[in-house]
Order: sequence, then structure tokens, then C-alpha cells
Amino acid sequence: MKLIVGLGNPGAEFDNTPHNVGFATIDKIAKYLGVELKKKKKKGLIAETMVGDTEVLLLKPLTFMNSSGDCVFAIAKKYNIKESDICVILDDVDLTAGLCRARPSGSAGTHNGLRSVTSRLGTTDFTRIRIGVDSASRGSDLAEYVLRKMDAKTQANVDIGIDKAIEYVKMFIKQGAISDTK
Repeated sequence: MKLIVGLGNPGAEFDNTPHNVGFATIDKIAKYLGVELKKKKKKGLIAETMVGDTEVLLLKPLTFMNSSGDCVFAIAKKYNIKESDICVILDDVDLTAGLCRARPSGSAGTHNGLRSVTSRLGTTDFTRIRIGVDSASRGSDLAEYVLRKMDAKTQANVDIGIDKAIEYVKMFIKQGAISDTK
């Protein structure tokens, strides 16, 4: 079974914010696969489906970003999912909107949601897909930036990154760990 996690914050007030790019990606994947994230389990919304011969579990943690790891850990444990079968999708303020990067492991950097996941799983050895959302202007508050609504231009560019992330997710489901580096 592959666990595909989108990081974000629950609630309509966080829709279309940089920090909810992971949720937006999971919603688009669910639509593509013809499933809905309706079931609530372990403080998350999930959808279970098959992609070819592979069982796939889509997850949106409802624990808020900084505690995402609690939900990811609980779901991985409940379904007996190995870290190598987990893919986490998140926003990245260090990438230009429209860019997307995939890595089979690595540090959490400054992302508190990813930091929570690595802390709870006790490893950095799981795939992560980072979607660029641009960065806050020098001197502005980062938390305020990632929780504000995106303007139309940024949203259009982020949508390009989301589409690229979906291509990475398809590869992850089909062949396991992925990376866009050599």
C-alpha cells in the first residue's frame, strides 16, 4: 500500500493559501482517481483506492500543519505502511511558484509540517514532493505569508506545480521512490 499525504490546514479559511498546496494536490489526485476523501480516521480524511495492482491511500491530516506528523504516524501504523511507501506533498517558500521538486529523503528544512512528520516517523527516509509557492518579501512575516490567499498570478503558477506533483505521484505509485535529481 502507498500512502500519499497532502499537508495543509483544515477549514475553508485556509483554502487557496500557500500552506494548503498539499491539500489542493490531494483533492486534484482524488478527482483524477474518481474518489472522495470522506472517511475520518486517526484525525485525518482518507480515501482508499486501487491504481492498477497497487493499493493507494490518500490522506489529508486534520491536525493542523504543525502537528501533521501525529496523523501521518497513526495512519501508517494502523495500515502497517513502511516509510518507503509514504509520499508527502507540501508547499515550499524557497521554490518559485510553478516549480516542483521530488526527493526520496532529506531534511525538513524550515517547514514545520514536514518537521512534525519526520519527528513522529523517526526518519527522513520517505518521499517528499515540494511545490513552489514563492517566498515572502524580505522583512515580512513568513507565517502570515503562507496563510494568506494567493493572488491570481501566483495561483496560476502554483497550479502548474500541482500538475507536476501529480505526475511525480503517478511515478511513485508505479515505481516507488522517485527523485528529480541524479
